Parts: sequence; structure tokens; C-alpha cells
Amino acid sequence: MEIIRSKAPLRLGLAGGGTDVSPFCDLHGGCILNATIDLFSYCTLIPQSNGKIHLYALDREESFESDSIDYLRPDGNLDLHKGVYNRIIRDFNLKPLSFVLKTYADAPAGSGLGTSSTMVVAILQAFVEWLKLPLGEYDIARLAFEIEREDLGLAGGKQDQYSAAFGGFNFMEFFGEKNVIVNPLRIKERIIQELEWSTILYYTGISRSSAKIIEDQTKSLSSDNPLRLEAMHKIKQDAIKYKEALLKGDFKKLFEITKEAYEAKKNTSSSITNDYIDEIYNTALEEGCYSGKISGAGGGGVLMLFVDPMEKVAVEKKLLQFKGQLMKFHFTTQGAISWTINI
Repeated sequence: MEIIRSKAPLRLGLAGGGTDVSPFCDLHGGCILNATIDLFSYCTLIPQSNGKIHLYALDREESFESDSIDYLRPDGNLDLHKGVYNRIIRDFNLKPLSFVLKTYADAPAGSGLGTSSTMVVAILQAFVEWLKLPLGEYDIARLAFEIEREDLGLAGGKQDQYSAAFGGFNFMEFFGEKNVIVNPLRIKERIIQELEWSTILYYTGISRSSAKIIEDQTKSLSSDNPLRLEAMHKIKQDAIKYKEALLKGDFKKLFEITKEAYEAKKNTSSSITNDYIDEIYNTALEEGCYSGKISGAGGGGVLMLFVDPMEKVAVEKKLLQFKGQLMKFHFTTQGAISWTINI
């Protein structure tokens, strides 16, 4: 029996978050600096010959079954899985396929780590492996973006799909017409180790939808409040400064930029933070953290905190008083991968 497996890494958005969302990036250009970590979305695909399609999200206890047809109607149940299948059939003019597809992820949806987009990339990677499709990293990332944002109408930016496809530390530039340039960064290993040791990831326990926040940020361009648009431009410039500080290993500057950028981000939407997130964040600062930010669009998910490595244990112990949980991680350099086994 042939079995295809794939996985794609989740990411930490280090700087520039939100500038990859249209129409800001179309009009002004966006800049994002992110890095992938050793938390993944996983996919297993088993070809069948019984004329059936079986889809499963094991971590969400969701399933779907259908005859092998050329279009699976999105209805709120496993739409990401269906969306990938529909585009594969359409774009490559294929006959209906028969298979079992099972997925799960190391982090919950709404964590702010790009879980949903990473899952789309992992599923696409499995189909690329199975059907020997001529798609490279840019192709997979762009197709994943189109499936989520256009086919399924899910609000969001572009960085998650590209970080999952490419992996590693990347400075990404976003322009109109869905043009994206991924610039891999050559960061010295000692800098990566210091950044990893200085970072705390704390899942707040709040799984949130990014749609409301992204809608607020989109309205920034037409808002009567110029502070929102100014905040977006500052976030973009901070991403450029962050890249320079990271390449040089200037951690003092890096932590300062993070603090300033987080304050700017709060000005792009009233939903970025809340009293509970602020309580966790302020407690961490009182215990010695230099700065931090909520990952992803905000409103919940993972809080990323920067601290002196020698104070890390004390801060982590203090955070245990809240209802969330600490997340251990390491940075990773590899993007989406797939392989085939026969048993």
C-alpha cells in the first residue's frame, strides 16, 4: 500500500505583521520578517480505488465522506481540505480522485502561528508528491493563498503560506498583483540560538478568529483616523529595522523595536489586545521581560515575550498563574516536505 506523508512548519511573525494584507500591500508595499519553528501541520494521504473520498481532521475530530466527484462543496466542514482538492482537480484538469486524507497540527487554529494556512500548504504538498505536480515553493504558496483568500473567502494576509512553503528566517516583500519576493536571511547560528533562548511563547488559551481584526486593519486606509494608516507604515518600517538588528545581532535594538511595533499595532485595531492579554503582558514585563507582542493578527493566541535567558525560568513560573500554557519550540530552517512509503 502506498502512503504519502507531508508536513509544513508553523511560523513566528517577528515584525511587519499586517502589512501583507490587501489593500495596504497593494498600495504601499508590505514587509514581513518571520521565522519557522518546529511545530507543524501534518498530512497523510492514502490513495484508494473504491471511488470514495474520506477526509479527517484528527485533532478537531471532524470528518467528511463523499463519492469521488470533481467538486466538494465548502459548507463549514473541512473546507480547507475541500478547497485544496477542488483546485487540484480544476487547475490540472484531473478526473475525480479516490483517497483517504488525514491531518492534524501541533497548535490549535486561532493560535496566531499560521496554523490554517500551514495546513493548506501541507495538504497541497501531499498532492504534489502523489500526483507529481510541477509546483515549486512559490507556486505552492501562491496557490495556497488563492485557495484560502479567493476560493474560500477567508480573510487574511499572505505571509503564512510563503513561510510554510520556504521555511527558515525570511524577509518577505509584498506588492500589488499578488507579487511576493521571499528573501532568505543568512543569520549566524549564535544569533539564532540567542534569540531562541531569549524567547518565551505563551499560549493565552484564547483561540480567536483573525477576520474581525483584519477587517479593521483593511478599513485603516479609508478611516478618518490617520493614526491607523500611520501605524501601518510604522509597522512596515520597523520590519526593515528589525531585519538589520537581527542580522547584526543587536538584541537591545531588536527588543526595543518589538515594543514600539506592538504599540503601533494596537493602533490598527481595537481588537488587537484585551484586558486579559494586557494582564499577562504587564506581568511578564514586571518580572523582567524586555518586550513582547501578540502573534498573528492578535486578540488571543500566542504571546511572544523576550527576556534575559537567565530570567526566563522565573518569568515562566510566574506565567503559570494564568489559564494558558507555555509552548516549547526551536527555530527550524526547512519548509514543507513530503515523502512516499510503501507498506
